[in-house]
Amino acid sequence: MTDYVNAYQTYLADEKHVSANTLSSYVRDITQFQTWLLHKGAPDLRKVKKETISEYLQYLTQIGKSPATVTRCTASVKSFYTYMMQAGHVKANPAKAVAAVKVDRKMPEILTSKEVELFLEQPKCVDEKGYRDHAMLELLYATGIRVSELIGLNISDVNLTIGFIRCRGKEKERIIPLYQAAIKALQDYMHDIRPRIVSDEEEEALFVNMSGERMSRQGFWKIIKYYQEKAEIEKDITPHTLRHSFAVHLLQNGADLRSIQEMLGHADISSTQIYTHIIKKQLNDVYHKAHPRA
Repeated sequence: MTDYVNAYQTYLADEKHVSANTLSSYVRDITQFQTWLLHKGAPDLRKVKKETISEYLQYLTQIGKSPATVTRCTASVKSFYTYMMQAGHVKANPAKAVAAVKVDRKMPEILTSKEVELFLEQPKCVDEKGYRDHAMLELLYATGIRVSELIGLNISDVNLTIGFIRCRGKEKERIIPLYQAAIKALQDYMHDIRPRIVSDEEEEALFVNMSGERMSRQGFWKIIKYYQEKAEIEKDITPHTLRHSFAVHLLQNGADLRSIQEMLGHADISSTQIYTHIIKKQLNDVYHKAHPRA
């Protein structure tokens, strides 16, 4: 049965072109499902029925998995059996009619403009690391790109003359403009600092660690947490916090939802509409705090 999982992994990578994180999550979910089937004495992935999948999802809930995790596992199993059916290994998708767990969508954490300014001021441009970190944080807030997109950028994706980056996202390539402070931060880093850090002249990565190799997600996560602590901001800042803040601040200053959707790389406008809900909630909170009869 492991052969089916391996073939599915190849299908996701070569045909669906999913991101490394999605690939890892889906394969891990199916491997765990397969292990559960083995313990149940039903190891054949081709003979699984809808009831078996529903029982597995209930099991995940019973052992304390979050609704979001169960929802992702549901998607993983559905995706796997869609592949199995297309490949001719099963006649029907047993997961097709399985209901997804309802997940309450939490409003994302948003930084105020002052908090963003404070956070971006933390990297001090006195050494290579300071210049690099300043450029990374400035670029992240300037564009709202995902952390995977940030660390995936190459030198060739940046055009400082015109002032934009080319970002290859989940769905398609997109062009995102840069404000002047981000251009200046990138200029300082790319022209003066990066050449001192890279260990290989043929390295294409825009952002590298202090060993001269492409920055990792874990490495950038540590950078975010380090500067959050330095700024003494109590909100839990993640790379996505700057993405959310970017979108809300644009909306607050008059940007239209479609333009924000394009810059964020959302396939569906409904993913972008959550930011309008955040602004409405903020206005509602201000009203109830400030109105004398509220």
